[in-house]
Parts: sequence; structure tokens; C-alpha cells
Amino acid sequence: TQSTWGTSLPMLRVAAFCAASATRHGVPRLRAAAARSMATEAEPAGSTASANDELSRVRNIGISAHIDSGKTTLTERILFYTNKIREINEVRGKSGKGATMDSMDLERERGITIQSAATYTSWNNHTINLIDTPGHIDFSIEVERALRVLDGAILVVCGASGVQSQTLTVDRQMRRYQVPRLTFINKLDRAGANPERAVSQLRAKIRLNAALIQIPIGLEDALAGVVDVVEMRAIRFNGDFGTKVEYEPIPPTLVEKAEATRAALIESLADVDDGIAELVLDDKKPTVAQIKAAIRRATISLKFSPVILGSAFKNKGVQPLLDAVVDYLPNPREVDNWALNLLKGEERTRLIADPKLPFLGLAFKLEDSQHGLLTYMRVYQGALRRGEFVYNVPRNEKVKVNRLVRMHANSMEDINIGSAGTICAMFGVECSSGDTFTGAKDQWFSMTSMHVPEPVIALSIRPKSTGDSGKFSKGLGKFQREDPTLRVAYDEKTKETVVSGMGELHLEIYVERLKREFGVECVTGQPKVSFTEGLTRRVEFNHTHKKQSGGSGQYGRVIGYIEPLEDGSEETFVFEDATVGNNIPPQFKPAIEKGVRDAIEKGPLTGHPITGMRFVLTDGLSHSVDSNEQAFRTAARNALQAAFLEAAPIIREPVMKVEIDAPIEYQGAVISQVNQRKGIVTNSESSAEGVRVEAEVSLQRLFGYSTDLRSATQGKAEYTMEYLRHSPVDQGTQKELAEAYRKSRGSVAE
Repeated sequence: TQSTWGTSLPMLRVAAFCAASATRHGVPRLRAAAARSMATEAEPAGSTASANDELSRVRNIGISAHIDSGKTTLTERILFYTNKIREINEVRGKSGKGATMDSMDLERERGITIQSAATYTSWNNHTINLIDTPGHIDFSIEVERALRVLDGAILVVCGASGVQSQTLTVDRQMRRYQVPRLTFINKLDRAGANPERAVSQLRAKIRLNAALIQIPIGLEDALAGVVDVVEMRAIRFNGDFGTKVEYEPIPPTLVEKAEATRAALIESLADVDDGIAELVLDDKKPTVAQIKAAIRRATISLKFSPVILGSAFKNKGVQPLLDAVVDYLPNPREVDNWALNLLKGEERTRLIADPKLPFLGLAFKLEDSQHGLLTYMRVYQGALRRGEFVYNVPRNEKVKVNRLVRMHANSMEDINIGSAGTICAMFGVECSSGDTFTGAKDQWFSMTSMHVPEPVIALSIRPKSTGDSGKFSKGLGKFQREDPTLRVAYDEKTKETVVSGMGELHLEIYVERLKREFGVECVTGQPKVSFTEGLTRRVEFNHTHKKQSGGSGQYGRVIGYIEPLEDGSEETFVFEDATVGNNIPPQFKPAIEKGVRDAIEKGPLTGHPITGMRFVLTDGLSHSVDSNEQAFRTAARNALQAAFLEAAPIIREPVMKVEIDAPIEYQGAVISQVNQRKGIVTNSESSAEGVRVEAEVSLQRLFGYSTDLRSATQGKAEYTMEYLRHSPVDQGTQKELAEAYRKSRGSVAE
């Protein structure tokens, strides 16, 4: 039981896009050590003393990993061992119930996690708010929005497969939001399990300073427990479902290995922690308390990740993992979060998790549930109370909190207050994902945003029955509010609705949800790749738009240049005003930017968006009578379209990183298929379980690959893929795509 709800709120699937002014700031939050060094940053007014000691016993964490690494199974055990649930249900169990956190019917039927799900529980007098996230690349946005508002995480790695493609993606996401992590090497009961190899891959592939704090007692079928090398004792898990944790002396055959692993742990800590380094230099042996304190400091400062071992499915190693969550991951006050003070030129202000300070929270997800519209809120400062009014900063609106709840998977509990450092949900509040809320009208702050990847695939969709058009539009509208990576557009030429997303499975799930949740059966077209257009050289423009039709005409002249953005830039388009003087009156400059944005929505080569471009306005000319916003908007659009065709334009296609696992005898067939699709094999590794081939392949050439791979390997191979980058197509393909687009527009003579 929790002593107050304020220390036990859960966190549900987190989404979010923030106020536009915040997107220019790359680092969403800094750890305490870094924050103290930033003397120029503004501090919030008011006391920062602890008003609620129980906040130090709160952990807001997520579980993330490559698909099928055992995240949901691990979450189920955590809930069972902490007495949150009374029985264990497996992801693909015989009971047909499915795991607790997989509340959607589609998740239980397919045996995968589609949406992040949250719960709360307690362990050793600490409250743990926990999110189980999807592992499939198509749903990686769920991991993004979870990590945006979490204080710590557990990175799960398969003991047999080691570091896999999505492991690298999750690592990038954790680094992006500066989230401290524990690493749990799972599935040590599987054939070929090797925790030392997995740790080596963590260090080599994702450059993670990771070290074992345990060693296994046996592996594969012989897995019996673990040895804790910090406290130098063996831990075994007996009784029904491993509920009886027994501590005993280390088996004699493992004493030497345990001592060597402990020495390696101390050496790794000495590289990143001054306290341990001083002890090592003085030739002193650190105590258990000193080692634990050093692990905690190094983990929170993002310099180290302790590695815990076990097998969630076999009910081994989960309780020590919970101990590590309490011992080594930060509480909300140990994570520095920042907001932008909009009244002081977006000055960065550090937020304090203190319920006595003015309220500030981030709406990170909207959900149209069966109970009504839910707005999920992370409370960073102050407290959110039922019945009080709060202010939506981007909308400049005052709203009342009529109902406040906390969540457990798909169930909820009414509460009266949400304190700093916790997560809750409001009913009936209209807003957008990423809106910042404050407790006073003069507290105008904005939280920084999360990263939303661009879609890579699109398909046309329509209801099978025209009578379902209303429900069809309502369903797509709901899904768009829930998922920022789902895009819906209407093609005026083909008169089709086009949905774009992160992959075939991503879009397939939403088509199925339209049928189940809204009763709308849909007809879909063939998937299409989301190409982009770009330029490769700088081109200057000097364009005049002049139109006279009797009375006031239209006149606008724009001068400047376009150029490609630097490689690696996270921006897709930059508009710069480099004008001097008032040749172009200030009131017309927003219209010029609108005209440019009109033009980049559909490039002239294929009709796909133009990305990776900087538009610089250096000069222009206006007319005292004929100049207006529409004239300059048209001038800018036409100037860009003309200049773009002279800038050596290119067409880019999404390239995917593909990872194929197959028995060793099919290595040749796997590589041959990659070559047939004009892919590039980047790595090939053999192990006791088979071969793993890593390759880069155009998404366009991966349609139908699953069927071909199964046929070539008798169904024994499997693959995963993730978006890598957009790369230029070859000249032949570019010519074909451009020609097809011209024909579709009727620009080529019959």
C-alpha cells in the first residue's frame, strides 16, 4: 500500500509534441551534475526544500528493448512479485487472457505490444510507476513518448541474441532524453545464452559503459540463480513461481569468477567515479555501501549501466532487478527538467519537483477512451488538484480540472491531487499533445518537445460502404490525436484518402482498429514508399510576380538563394530572413514564408515533400498600391519552384536497416536475397544459434520480402527492420519516377 497517492501515480502511454517555440532547443533535460555547472540559467522563485519526503521513494521507469526480448513477460513478473496481480498470465499463454499490460484484443491475439501501457506498484516501501513499451520498430514512437517523461529505464537484452537492431534504436532514444538505465540480460534459460558476450556487444556496438553486478549460477536448462558480486552472495529462487528468494554462500566453483567480476566492476566504476578511483589509488578495498553509492552516482550521471541477469519466463532474477531499481535509479527530484520562460525571451528555467511551488505540467497524450477524452499529464512542479483551474499556455485558455484519475493498464482510479514528480490523467480537457499547463496566468512556460520520426510508407484507404464515411473520418481523427506518427491526407487529384505511417504493420493495425472499434471495413491500395525531394547545390533567385487586371493589381519581388542543409541536420526546412531595410514591408514576410511552405509540400519532380533545404531571403521590392500578402506568397512559391529545378534536384527514398536471423545452412540463401534486392550486407555473425546478417536495403525493394525469405529458408528465418535514413535513388530510378509523375498529371502528350 502507498501512504499517499502522490507517490504512486502511474504513467500511461506517453505522447507528445510541444509548443513550436520549444523545438529549437535540443536538450530536454540535464542531470543534476551538469545543471549545477550552468550558473547562467535562471532559477525558479520559491523554496526548493523537500515538502514531501516520500517523493524520494518514487521511481518513474520504463522497460524498453528489441522485439521479443521479454519486456511484457518481465513486467508481468514485476506485478506478480510486488502483489499487484494475483496470477501470472503469459503473452501467448494457454489461458487466452494474455499479459496484464496487453489490454488490447489485437495485442493478445498477435502476441505483441502495440501501445505503451502503464501501471504502478510498490517494492521495499518505494513506489514504482512503470511503463511497458513496444519492441517493434513500427511502434517506436511509443518508446519516444515514454522516455520523454520518465526518470529512468530498464534496457532488456536477450541473453542468446544479444544486442539487436532495435536495441540500438532504444539506446539512441535513451541518450536523446538523457535517461539513466539498468540493463537486464534476460532469457538466460535459452540455448546459446551468453551474458559475457552480451555485455561485450553493449560496450562495442552501443558504446555503453556496462559491467556485470551478477554472474549466473548455470546457464540454459541449468540456470538455478545468480551470484551478487557486490554483496558476494548467491541468490536462488525457489517455491511456486520463484517467490521464495534464498540467500546463501557462493558455490565454491564460482568464487574465483565472482571475485574477478567484482574486480572488473570496481575497475569500471573507478573510470567514472572519483570516490572509487581514490580508494583504488590508495590500494583500499571499497565496502559494499561504497560500491552501491558509486553505482548509483555513475548511473544517474549517465556514465555507467549496471547489468543484472535472469530469466523472467523462468521466474529467476526479477526480485534483485527490483532491488536495483530502488537502489540505483533516480527519484523525480534527482532529475533536472527545464522549461522555457516565454516572458523572458525563452530563458531556460530549471523546474523543481516540489508540491509547494507553482504548478507546471506537460500534457503528453490524448486518448478518446470509452469513458471520454483523457489528457495524460506529467506533473513537474507544484500540484494538480481536482476542481481547480489551470492555464493552457499555447492556447491561452483557462480550464477546470473536473476529474482526475490514475491508471493501471486499462483501468483507473479517481484521485483528488497529483503532486510534483507523478503522472495522472484529466477528463474532458481539450488540448493538443505537448501543451504546457501552469497554475497561474502569469506563469508562461513551455516544455521542450519530443522527437517524432517522419513516416516511411503510405497507402490509400476508403470505407467499403459509402454509408460509413462519417465513422471512417471519426476513427481516423481519433487515431491521429493518439499517434503523432500517423498522418492522414486527402489527394485532390485521385480523390483518395492517404494514410502514412512507420511501416506496413503500423498501418495494418489501424485498418483493423477501424473495423473493430468503429465497425468500418476498409479497402486499401498497395503500399507506397514515402519519397522526398532535395537539392544538391546553391542557387540564387530573383523573381517578380506582377499581375494587373484593372484596379489594384498584384506585385511582389523576392531575392535570395536556396541551398541544401548540412549533413546530419535534424531540421527538414529552414527559412531565414536576411533582409536589411524595408524594401519588403515586415507585414508581408510571414506571407513569403507561407508561400515557400506551400511549395515544399509537393516538389516538382514527384509531388513528394521537399526536405533538407534552407531558403534565405536577402532582398525584394514592393509597390505602394499593388503589393499585398497574396502577391508575396505567390512570388515566393514561384521563385522556389523555378530555383529548385536549377539546383540539381534529387529524389530520396527510405533505406532500412535489416537484420536477418537464420540457421547457418541458409547463410548463402539469405545473402543472395539481399543482393537480389540491391541491398548492401554490412555485417555477418555466426553463433551457436545460427547466423545473423545485417544489411541496408531500400524499403521499396522490401515489399514481399517476408514471403520470399520464408520460402528460401523453409520458414526457419526471421527478420526485423528499422528506418535508417533517406538516400538518393539512382539516376535511372529518378527518371522513371519523374516520368510517371508527369504522366499522372497529364503533362506528357499521348
